[in-house]
Amino acid sequence: MAQRLARLSLLRATLLPCTAAASLAIGLAAATTLPAQVAPVRATEVYALRYGTLPSFAVSGLIAGADRARRMDIALMVWLVRQPDGRNVLVDAGFYRDKFMTRWKPVDYRKPSDAVKAAGLQPEEITDIIVSHVHWDHADGLDLFPNARVWIQQAEYTHHIDSAGRARNGTIDALDAAMLAGLMTAGRVRLVEGDAQEVLPGLTVYTGGKHTFESQYVAVRTADGVVVLASDNAYLYENLATRTPIAQTLDSASNRRAQERMFSLAGNPRLVVPGHDPEVFARFPTPGQGVARIR
Repeated sequence: MAQRLARLSLLRATLLPCTAAASLAIGLAAATTLPAQVAPVRATEVYALRYGTLPSFAVSGLIAGADRARRMDIALMVWLVRQPDGRNVLVDAGFYRDKFMTRWKPVDYRKPSDAVKAAGLQPEEITDIIVSHVHWDHADGLDLFPNARVWIQQAEYTHHIDSAGRARNGTIDALDAAMLAGLMTAGRVRLVEGDAQEVLPGLTVYTGGKHTFESQYVAVRTADGVVVLASDNAYLYENLATRTPIAQTLDSASNRRAQERMFSLAGNPRLVVPGHDPEVFARFPTPGQGVARIR
């Protein structure tokens, strides 16, 4: 009996460390599956988030008077502003609906909500979205972010969407008009009344450029200077460098004035960020993987 008890004690001594090690391994494995936690920021940070590419796009559709034979791959992006007060603000929301995927055939595509995840946030953590204009590639993804308030120019909204939530014209897609109207009914849309409005602390919207009826762009106050997110009011760095209007504008003179104003607002010319230029991710290469800190 004594020998049997001795053998059982030895067996327990052998098994217990293995069991503890196994428990530790399981715990570590579980920990690695948890979503990464993003530390709060101490100062406002601005990022460009790339969610895809439109290959071989006609440059004549971007730069007024450009050679019709010129083609380039253009970046699809949205912009993230992280603020120390806990707000996570998107400028524009990209697109995801099948009809646009089928028509435009983007490559290297991920949903804008997944682009946000690449920056370390969940879609539910986006608190606000500033819509520069109602085109499908900037407004279609609004409903991917269930807790966000939506900021859009009042004149832009009412010019393109009627009281029944229908598209007034072909500028806005019918599905996006209905979706935006639904967000309005749900109390999630804030209408901005005009130029030079500080919609959130440190974020001011400006009209001009006339890409659509009342498109807007965003100036963000940061420790590195004011960052200006042009969206489609300036498609490429080439528009900005040559002061050439965008090809798709209702008023070329207004677009030129908007570009000049962007430079006057920005803390540094390099902080004026165009809406579709892949060069953004070369000029601001960190942290990488389709995420560019603008600073």
